[in-house]
Amino acid sequence: MKYATPIKNAILASVCLVACLPGMGCRQAAEPTGQAAETEKKPHVVFVIGDEEYRSEESMPMLAGILKRELDAEVTLCFSVDSSGVIDPNRLDHIQGLAALDSADLMVLFTRFRALPEAELAHITRFAESGKPMVGFRTATHAFLYPDSTENARMNNAWPARVFGQQWITHHGHFEDGNDPLTAVSLAEGVEHPILTDVNAFQAYSWLYHVDGGDWELQGDAAPLLIGRSLRSKHEMDGRLDEFPLVNPVAWTKSYTGESGKTSRVFFTTLGHPYDFRNPNMRRLALNGIYWALGLEVPEDMDVSYTQPYQPNNSGFGEVYKKGLLPEGQLP
Repeated sequence: MKYATPIKNAILASVCLVACLPGMGCRQAAEPTGQAAETEKKPHVVFVIGDEEYRSEESMPMLAGILKRELDAEVTLCFSVDSSGVIDPNRLDHIQGLAALDSADLMVLFTRFRALPEAELAHITRFAESGKPMVGFRTATHAFLYPDSTENARMNNAWPARVFGQQWITHHGHFEDGNDPLTAVSLAEGVEHPILTDVNAFQAYSWLYHVDGGDWELQGDAAPLLIGRSLRSKHEMDGRLDEFPLVNPVAWTKSYTGESGKTSRVFFTTLGHPYDFRNPNMRRLALNGIYWALGLEVPEDMDVSYTQPYQPNNSGFGEVYKKGLLPEGQLP
């Protein structure tokens, strides 16, 4: 297999397999041994996790476990943690372990309205400009929120639109969150793409994000792969479907050329409700996106079963998340 970006040599890879020191907000896999080991080139995938609504602190470790098993990837999980090192998605100004991005081959970003200090943010922005591949989930359209009066306000809207293809605009409504699916997902008509390998139509619990139509359009060379139809819509109730139609892209590919002059492969999906990942089609979509972004052939027979039970809390704000989780306990 060939990778789209330079991979560390075996010695460096073995060093990076060492787990982060106690108290750090990141966790690395130890000694993966399989498909990638055959080539002695293990891609290093860093998951940047920090959203207070959609339980990314549960879904991303689950995906990382499958990726480790199927690809033998080296994976690093970086969480929002409190002062005692416990995972706290409500802490908006800190994600530990982001220096792992400096040696990463791919960044997965699932954050929401973070206001990270400059030193932490720099790891993310440097990676984005490097030409290495990126994958974003749902709230990465609004990954950051800085005061409008600051230079970093560019991260609020302009940055996600440029890198991932769109900023935060609106959605069609929560309704009874988690009780029933709210979006019917289908393959974009006439599209054939490796990311769609073994992905079939399914229903998602994510309420549909608006990214295209009315006064808005996807940015750059974004090419939709999956289309969502809202099953219930507050915009329909309000008579605003001319602005925010019931049908919108929910997954796409694009490219991004950063300051390095090198071009990144980018995969993005606006799906990401914790219950979406209970559907094997969603897990397959996410993993296929990672393989493709890395420049790897997407396997026909990938096993997307869990490496350990996945029983996430429902989405929601406040104290809905599981308490007392430590980074070192999250990697299967």
